[in-house]
Parts: sequence; structure tokens; C-alpha cells
Amino acid sequence: MAHLLERYDSARHGWSRREATHLLWRCAAGASPSEIDRSVDEGMTKSVARLIDSQPESDEFTATENLLHRSALKSGNINSLKNWWLYRFLKTANPLAEKMTLFWHNHFATSNAKVRSTEKMDVQNALIRQHALGNFAELFRTIARDVAMLLWLDGNANRKRHPNENFAREVMELFALGVGNYSEKDIKETARAFTGWHVRNDEFWFNKVQHDAGKKTILGKSGPFKGDDVLEIFLEHPACARFVATKLLAGFVRHDPDSAMVDALAERIRAHKFEIAPVVQELISSQVFYAPTSRRALIKSPVELVVGAHRTLDGRAHLSECVQLMSDLGQNLFEPPTVKGWEGGRLWINSATMLQRANFASQVTGGERFGKFGASPRTRGSESETVTSYLDLLLAGSVSKSTHQELTNYLRKAGGSTKEQTSGLVQLIMTLPEYQLI
Repeated sequence: MAHLLERYDSARHGWSRREATHLLWRCAAGASPSEIDRSVDEGMTKSVARLIDSQPESDEFTATENLLHRSALKSGNINSLKNWWLYRFLKTANPLAEKMTLFWHNHFATSNAKVRSTEKMDVQNALIRQHALGNFAELFRTIARDVAMLLWLDGNANRKRHPNENFAREVMELFALGVGNYSEKDIKETARAFTGWHVRNDEFWFNKVQHDAGKKTILGKSGPFKGDDVLEIFLEHPACARFVATKLLAGFVRHDPDSAMVDALAERIRAHKFEIAPVVQELISSQVFYAPTSRRALIKSPVELVVGAHRTLDGRAHLSECVQLMSDLGQNLFEPPTVKGWEGGRLWINSATMLQRANFASQVTGGERFGKFGASPRTRGSESETVTSYLDLLLAGSVSKSTHQELTNYLRKAGGSTKEQTSGLVQLIMTLPEYQLI
């Protein structure tokens, strides 16, 4: 199984702009031409290391980010916090860490629609970011005690005489094991273990009076378990590593990974003791990540669509408009629709969202509703070569010969490769079905 994750041999198979762009779209939701050039020059190993390792933020980023953050917390307006997070996505020097923060936000889905506290959602967001490329087990243990999470899953209703199963069920189904790896009896017994996990004065509080200290049997193990004991039982269960592996593969490689891929990555997760950074580093350096069947195999989420356009075309975003667009497209930051989070994949696409995505492409290249887009990728000789350079930038690959010819003909009829003409070309490419893929 391990051979599925063998290192991609860039010297043998090639490390071109297309490989670099594929890496940067998957891990950073797009990149400017200069960033792609840098990745090509550095090669795969250095490019991956730079994504994994923490990079210093610019003074400009830090000043603006701090200003937006303070404003959001002072106002208590969740929409302002959404603007702040989008700014981080757009301008951070650590885009993979931000992607992983969103990844775990979706995994441990919590919505302000019920929590109703900008401050508590911010605290949870910071907690996730702190562990985003750290240890999953530590993140799991910490977020189980997070105030926003306990409010979201009715922790205060979980009392000795009337255990509430909401938290227990979601921890097993959505956070640690996945459907089919536990029984209804396991849920009931786990709910008993979590009795007394309450919130008081906006802090986690173990309410000993409301805790059921009796013997429980969970996943074949018996004892007077408390909540912390149960979390360790889940982490030790073989299904846990497979569950995390499935999520990582769906986020970075393919939406529906096969069992062999899952088993191979789960093996590496266990070998690294749930340390996420080395697991992701191996994954995005692997043959399966760069395999032809893995390229353009994922549908862009609204965040990836919006952030990718701005990062690729050097945009200056109108944050609130972009946040609203992402919400309209189905991804409302800090407010996932259910405890399952955003299921993504084909659910991102329907007749209404495709029209909105096309309108976004039109605004990116011909309007200012979502921001101003400054840079135009360099032209490369003939109209056909210019088309190829834009396809490499925006799609990380080619299209059919007929589509390439149609785009080339458009550029010729438009009168050349000036910024005005290439803006039209960009719009056409962004409306292609292939552009919806990453």
C-alpha cells in the first residue's frame, strides 16, 4: 500500500509550470505568475517545504490584519470577522496553514447561527489555526472542550439523569470514526461519559455533580470513563486514522479516494502519531498527488474560486462583496449549514451557482464589484502561445484542441494581446467548465 504514496520523481517526470501551478492551486488556492516562476525555479522539494514551514508575514499584512481583527471583535459583528478571515486567505504568506484552518473548521463544523458570539467563534478559529498543521490528537482533545463547540452541540443539556447524545454522536460520526464504526449503544455510553461537560461564565466547566461516574462500555472497552478517556479510546481505534486519511485525500487529491489510498495514508498518519505537517508534506510530494487522474479532480469551493482569482490576477478585493458571494455560492464562513459542514464536491455546482460563477468571471475582468484586478500575465509570443500561458496559469493544464483554437481565434479577432484583449480571454477561460476544477 505504501507505494501509492511514493515520492513524485520530478527529475524523471518533470517539474514545469503545470506541476507548480497544480501544487499551488491545491495548497494555496492559486498563485501569481511570479510565485509560479519561483516554484519552478526552486523545484518540488523547496516549494513544498516553503508551504509547510511557517513564513514571516509582511508588516503591511500584519498591520491590516490586526486592524480588521480588532474592528470585528470590537463591533461583535460576525460579518466583519468573515471579512478579516477572507483577508487572511488573500494576503497571508502561509496559505497552506490557512487552507488547513478552513479544512478543520469544516471537519469540526461549528456555526455562529447557534453560538451567536463573534468572540467565541474567533477563539475557536484561533485554536484551529494554532493546530492546523500540528497534531490532530491534540486538536481533537482541545476542541472537544471549546466553548463554541459545547454550545453548538448542547453540552449544557448533557446531565447525569438525562444524557444528551448530540455531542457524543457527532464526535464519533463526524470528528473521529465515521459512520459504521460504532453502535447506537456506543453513542449512549459515550454520552454518559460526557455528562457534566458544561459551559459556565463563558469557560469550559466540568460539572462533577452532573457527571455519571458509573461503568461504561464503549467500543469493547469498559470502565468508569470520563470524556477525556473516551477521546483517547477513539484516537486509538483503527478507524480514526482511516477517517482522517479519507478527509485529507478528499481535500487534496480526489473527492472519492479508494480504499487502497486511504489505507496507505492512514498508515502514514499512525507512523507520524497524528502529526499533520509531515503527513501533508508526504501527500503533496507523492506520485498520487501529481498523477494525471488527480489533476483537476476536485471542484473548487467558493473560497477557492474567489481567493484563487484574486491571488492569480493580483486582485485587491472588496471583502464584504466577496464574502457575500461565497455565501451565495454555498460557503458562508463561520456558518456551515449543518454539523456535517460543507459536503462540497458536486454539491457546489448547480444551475444557479454556475450562473453566479460566470457573473463573477465577468466582474473580475470587466467590473469592480468584487475588487480591482491589476496584473495581467505576461504574453508569450503568438496568440496561441499567449492562450497557452493563460491556460497554464488559470487551469494548470491544457484544454481540448478545439477549445484552444477557439480561444486563439478570439484573441486574433480581438486584435492582439493587449491588456484589454487578454482580459476578455481571461473571462472566457474562467467560464470554462475546466476552470471550476482544481
